[in-house]
Amino acid sequence: SIDVVGGQCSPPANNEHLFAMLQDFRSGRASADRLYSHHTDNTTIPSTDEVCGPTSGSSPKLRLKLNRLWGGKESVSSNMTSSVTSNTSAVVSSDLEERHRRRAFLHYDCQSLTANLGYAAKLRGILLARRRNTATGASAASTIRAPTPDNENGDASSPAGDSQEDPGDGKSNDLLESCPFFRNEIGGEGEREVALGRSPMSGPGAHRPSLSYGVSVLEPQPGETLWKHTCPMRKRLLPIESVDEGARYYRKYFLGKDHQNWFGMDEQLGPVAISIRRDGNHYRIIVRTSELLTLRGSIPEEALCLRNHQSSRIPTREIMELVAPEVQLGCLKLGTQAAEEALARLDEQGLSNRYKVGVLYCRSGQRTEEEMYNNQHSGPAFLEFLETIGQRVRLRGFEGYKAGLDTRTDSTGTHTVAATHRGSQVTLHVVTLLPFTPNNRQQLLRKRHIGNDIVTIVFQEPGALPFSPKRIRSQFQHVFIIVKAINPCTENTQYSVAVSRSKEVPIFGPPVPPGGTFNKGKSFADFILAKVINAENAAHRSEKFSTMATRTRQEYLKDLAVNYTTATVIETGQKFSMLSFSSKKKPTVRPRVACDAGQRGAICWQVILEENSQNTDCYLGISVDTIVLIEEHSRQTIFVSPCVNILGWHAQMNSLRLYYHQGECISIHVRPDYTERDEIMEIVARLRAVTQGSPASELSLRRNSLGQLGFHVQPDGVVTQVESMGQAWQAGLRQGSRLVEICKVAVSTLSHDQMVDLLKTSALVTVTVIPPTNDGQPRRGCVLQSCDYLSGNYESDYENVTSSESISAQQTPQQAQGSYSKTERSMSPPRSSNSSG
Repeated sequence: SIDVVGGQCSPPANNEHLFAMLQDFRSGRASADRLYSHHTDNTTIPSTDEVCGPTSGSSPKLRLKLNRLWGGKESVSSNMTSSVTSNTSAVVSSDLEERHRRRAFLHYDCQSLTANLGYAAKLRGILLARRRNTATGASAASTIRAPTPDNENGDASSPAGDSQEDPGDGKSNDLLESCPFFRNEIGGEGEREVALGRSPMSGPGAHRPSLSYGVSVLEPQPGETLWKHTCPMRKRLLPIESVDEGARYYRKYFLGKDHQNWFGMDEQLGPVAISIRRDGNHYRIIVRTSELLTLRGSIPEEALCLRNHQSSRIPTREIMELVAPEVQLGCLKLGTQAAEEALARLDEQGLSNRYKVGVLYCRSGQRTEEEMYNNQHSGPAFLEFLETIGQRVRLRGFEGYKAGLDTRTDSTGTHTVAATHRGSQVTLHVVTLLPFTPNNRQQLLRKRHIGNDIVTIVFQEPGALPFSPKRIRSQFQHVFIIVKAINPCTENTQYSVAVSRSKEVPIFGPPVPPGGTFNKGKSFADFILAKVINAENAAHRSEKFSTMATRTRQEYLKDLAVNYTTATVIETGQKFSMLSFSSKKKPTVRPRVACDAGQRGAICWQVILEENSQNTDCYLGISVDTIVLIEEHSRQTIFVSPCVNILGWHAQMNSLRLYYHQGECISIHVRPDYTERDEIMEIVARLRAVTQGSPASELSLRRNSLGQLGFHVQPDGVVTQVESMGQAWQAGLRQGSRLVEICKVAVSTLSHDQMVDLLKTSALVTVTVIPPTNDGQPRRGCVLQSCDYLSGNYESDYENVTSSESISAQQTPQQAQGSYSKTERSMSPPRSSNSSG
């Protein structure tokens, strides 16, 4: 949210850049989070002036946030009165109530986790403000004027100002150059890793985790699971990114069933459309506003705290007051039955399996737009590339996706290239297959198609000069995929790939591997087609296209509110009474957070994730099937784990470590506030209900007279044997337990040698242990017999028991060896039963 203290902050101008505002807001918030991460009870609380400089020139918004964060200063500055203090407490109370309501709601999908009606109301005017006449896409770079004596640094008619404000990312190779307002991907960027594990940490601009591809719906059908492959290390064909599968929620659970639709024009939110349906002991709800994020999910009937409720009537007022108190109930009217199909089409408007992409041809020695548009014929290398990624089809009579091409009179050429990938149709606008106009350098008949494509493939023959988006003049072309042929038309044909995208377009997969070189074949074609589809989906999230979609959505909602409503309104239940003049207010009933496994949707908590020595604000969603972390400012999914992969957790005062898969872990903190509810305990209760994990415990292990700890452990942390009545046994360690931390160091970050060194050299060994299952078996977070995460790490087990005590008095050596075979992996090397550490 954006807080404004009184009238001290002037409202944003109509032409103020939305994302610049959000960036300024996030930078102030991030600095506060960094300060909080180092704050302890024994540390003197810094004053606001120490944090953000003299208060006379600092932002009142930041002062208010810091005062709320530290919670200690009655007077933030000399001119801040008690009215501001009361305003601060009111804002804090409002924020807490919002968080309580969010946790009572069960979200259907990832998009719903990030939907915030209060946020939408405050930013609606900015989102729909008249756009300035500025250059976007490739034109943002091409309109930069060269430096002159009067203009030493150059100039640009772009939203970001001159080129010095955004010179580009500095990445370049022999395929493309660094370009202002664009970000290049030349290979090896890797995936973003927020968990503590053995894989190297990547930068903040890296790709999303592979397991998050295709993750959208969080609530599975009863008896079903959304996961087919649960191991994050398993190589598989990645699904398409950024597809809002939750958009089918209305068609799946509402259309054709008894439900209510309410439409209206809200003063703050604009046109709204709300759907409510009773489904067993839950109420399913959809709240739509002009913002592209839709609130979808359900709420348990018990959370409404109803008294003497008639089960046949839907408590619309109570549901709306709990789920969407920002909506003015007086503006809502019951919709007609004819609006149902229109609502389904509105929700699914963003779903598409048809994509068009331009293809430019760059010969040896060429680099400019005019040179590529004026290539009349295709060379052998270009034809080989087109045959690799698609199929040449005759346009006349073509029944596939036309992509604006003429399939009747051949006015746009006689042939094109088409392809399919994972159910999606891709049609190429190939420059040499479009009509060629002699003596016309601009080739408008070609540019009218390629220049209006969001994604463009630039094919380079050997010897072509590096490409740069600044040589392209187009408002729509936001992503360029450069493909350069190596040894074309031979048995050793290869292709080198790089990507340049507008800075407003978020990074998309699949990642370009280090070196960016592919062999000719189906795997290369699948990579290019997936990259093209994901590029267009990502571009639709940029400011230009999201603003266009928001305006279109608003007009649809207006039409529903005007033409598809009846005279029925929501009963508010307010009647005139002398008691209404009483000063006593009705106490607010907070909904109970139901964490049991019967709640299939995702419960949401706002948490702070520890990531690479920095803090990241996230939404934590836990459904009956999936656990996700979504970054707040980018709304990107940065962590995903199936519930079956959870090993356990270790909770402290306001933090929690979650262990999953082979012992990797993430560390989260709840946000500081003044609530009496313990959010960590709510998260733990939810984990107990939907996972097979167990709470971890800390044990202090001492050595015996021989300096031994008295147990065997595998490199993955699984304890295979414990010396009967030894030091480790007396401390509580049992066979089948899993060590997840040794001396406060996560086992997932240690190699085998490092783990052995810690166990051998530490005088007092402190371990964090996840207990075995009830039948004594170690907890497993991966079903694969040989997970790639552990490959190359099994040199030998750490053995540290005496020969005479390694076998209990009740066991024979043969029985002991039998117990080994049950708990050790087949890849463990053989060893003698009387070895000592």
